[in-house]
Amino acid sequence: MRLFIFACVLLFSQAVSAQKIYGTVFTDRGDLLPFSSITVKGSSVGASANDKARFSISLAPGKYTVICQHVGYTAVEKSVTVSGDAEITFILAEQKLTMKDVVIKTGGEDPAYAIIRQAIKKRSFYQKQVNAFSCDLYSKDMVKLRNLPKRIFGQKIPDADRKSMGLDSAGQGIIYLSESISKIYTQQPDKIKLEVLSSRVSGSGGFGFTFPSFISLYTNNVMVFTSQINPRGFVSPIADGALGFYKYKFLGSFWEDGKEINSIRVTPRRSYEPLFSGIINISENDWRIHSFNLLLTKSSQLEIIDSLAISQIHVPVTTDTWRVKNQLLHFNFKQFGIDAIGNFLTVYSNYNVAPAFGKKFFDNIVIKYDTGVNKKSAAYWDSTRPVPLEKEEQKDYQVKDSIFHYNKDSVWSKTTVDSLNKRQGKLKITSLFMNGIRRTHYSKTNQFSWGIDPLLTNLEYNPAEGVVANLNGYYTRYSRKLKSTVRFEPNIRYGFNNTHLNPWASLVFRTRDFGTDKKLKRLSWAFSGGKRVSEFNKESTLTPLINSISVLFYGKNYIKTYENYFGNINFTKRYENGVRFYVNALYEDRIPLNNTTLYTFSKKDSSNITPNFPVEKIATQFTRQQALILSGAISFKPGQRYIQFPNNKVPIGSKYPTFTLHYWKGIAALGSDVDFDKWRFSVNDDKNLKLAGTFKYRVGVGGFLNDKKVPIQDYQHFNGNQTLGANEYLNSFQLAKYYANSTTAGFYSFGHVEHHFNGLLTNKIPLFKRLNWNLVAGSNAFFVNSKSNYVEVFAGLENILKIFRVDFVAAYENGRKGLTGIRIGTGGILGGSIQREKRRANIEMPF
Repeated sequence: MRLFIFACVLLFSQAVSAQKIYGTVFTDRGDLLPFSSITVKGSSVGASANDKARFSISLAPGKYTVICQHVGYTAVEKSVTVSGDAEITFILAEQKLTMKDVVIKTGGEDPAYAIIRQAIKKRSFYQKQVNAFSCDLYSKDMVKLRNLPKRIFGQKIPDADRKSMGLDSAGQGIIYLSESISKIYTQQPDKIKLEVLSSRVSGSGGFGFTFPSFISLYTNNVMVFTSQINPRGFVSPIADGALGFYKYKFLGSFWEDGKEINSIRVTPRRSYEPLFSGIINISENDWRIHSFNLLLTKSSQLEIIDSLAISQIHVPVTTDTWRVKNQLLHFNFKQFGIDAIGNFLTVYSNYNVAPAFGKKFFDNIVIKYDTGVNKKSAAYWDSTRPVPLEKEEQKDYQVKDSIFHYNKDSVWSKTTVDSLNKRQGKLKITSLFMNGIRRTHYSKTNQFSWGIDPLLTNLEYNPAEGVVANLNGYYTRYSRKLKSTVRFEPNIRYGFNNTHLNPWASLVFRTRDFGTDKKLKRLSWAFSGGKRVSEFNKESTLTPLINSISVLFYGKNYIKTYENYFGNINFTKRYENGVRFYVNALYEDRIPLNNTTLYTFSKKDSSNITPNFPVEKIATQFTRQQALILSGAISFKPGQRYIQFPNNKVPIGSKYPTFTLHYWKGIAALGSDVDFDKWRFSVNDDKNLKLAGTFKYRVGVGGFLNDKKVPIQDYQHFNGNQTLGANEYLNSFQLAKYYANSTTAGFYSFGHVEHHFNGLLTNKIPLFKRLNWNLVAGSNAFFVNSKSNYVEVFAGLENILKIFRVDFVAAYENGRKGLTGIRIGTGGILGGSIQREKRRANIEMPF
């Protein structure tokens, strides 16, 4: 049957009349040829075939020559007179390459190297050939599961979740499908703006994740998607130093539209380097890229996904300027029992290589979504998209969009509300101990959420209180009257050995609303008070769990605490330009908290327990005192860039660092026993040096302008660490004592630097390169004076199991040789994400 159909399509004429041209692309063997490029000759107008090799393109009445191309196949042209709808078929034969009359002596160089050298010489010219351009962009992104196991990491995936993802009983189906139509504007050297005119996400009213997706081999370092794929980027086959990274083989040449095109196989010289493999086609004499089909795999230092194939076809948009016409990214992911594939197809058209941009056209808005971006009808998409939907995609839209609109229309119906409430199941008392309780009362007029943290995971042990139980809960709801989310958090802490009960609570109002200026307001008021247990160093990153283990096994009670009756008022605000600030007023009635037990698992370790105050700085326990402290901070990252959604802006980073200023004022009034002025200024940033790795730093200065009355709680403390677990990187000193260097000095300085090699060097070590373990090194230091200073250097490995990091650290204190030690923490593709969240919370603005 397939041969019969193929024979029929051969009978189609070379010239047909059509209003809308549509059809199918075959190979000369009768196989479908998906993702072929369809272009109107002499322009960049065109389309792409889909995964089933179907294409569709709308043209105004007239006569055209339509070209069909695919990497590795001979292009075919057909004359078309547009006047009514018709179907045509393209049949492409495999590219027949001819070898030049070149004599290669034994041990001589392959002819490909001479071609590549010419392409390298022209690389910079083509990268900067046009000062600016604009073009239209259509993208279609699809991710499909071929298998989803019943359990992942031992956790069962509920059938309801599998169903909501659109999977069948075998765990197969499309889990993400989106389309977008955009306009891109660029200008040398690095200005870019993307206007998203329309966007559609299957089963959602969202905007998708449209982003400028130009992948250019004319840049020395090629970034694909995000740095998570590989923070080092990938070396272009025609980069300035490419000959040292790649081997090249001339496969032959072919002729297309009067031009000779050289086909070259690209192969990495070494495995586990950020390099491509595949075919690149380069035109003779002008040495420009005609097309390529390249592959990245795990041996290319590809992270997260298993393989990524990239295909591009370039076309002339003027007599001497070529640009990308079609781009296809295809990935495979097969880990943890999950088998997924994805296609990210982009069609570029209507290039203008001489646009006139106003002086203020390029601003800090990189991506801008039209106000009606997600409100286009299905009919609009059917008439606009240059790539026909496959039957599976049509079904996905129909089913998921129907469910989405039904749920949207009936979201507050009694049936839906009752179903949502029932789905949470019955309350179980056992959940209070292990998993905690998380409940939402769904209602159109009275919706709220409440919960209680698990008791067992919040148990602590310390010599002052013995076994400690913490009962922490929350209640949250949205107030339409206040246009704010209101959250109430009660907390009860009980020490079984000292029998002290410490209850306190907080009430937070968070506003996320639009003012009359149409700008998003993000602010919060927080009120808290009661009786609590606090650490002497309120910025300490040592966790109660680590301290509990340290006490029970080794008799080392590193966390030092005191009780206090307190009241606190906090106001925070975040502006759209990235500026964030807070002001805080705190009153504490501070009460000493002494040890009441010396219990450890081994009696001999009980002698290691020290009093419950910083013995390195004070000889005896402090006496009860009162403190009234005002504080504030402001953080700013200049040059911030944004994504402009219809109703708000989201910052996406800047090439400049973040500057943060903190100030604390101890007020000697209303019975307060403190009188001081303390400040701290810091700068932090991450710098991606591509092949050389990623450099991160945080440096700062600070001191006391006034130190008349400074209790130990208000000293400047440097976050030390005396446990095996690494403390927060770029905010701690991994071998320093916790309070030995606390100070009230008028001036001090500190610095944290670390370099993540991201595979550099370790990709030369067989075991490390297979496991993708990466080298990290750096230093932490602070200086108060000649008698109080500290420096440590470290080197280690990260990305162990994608999560862990192990460092060897050598420390020098006050100019003398100190300790060496091992520290285990998180770092790498997944572990690094954990660290970034900690840094956002604790370094930039510790609200």
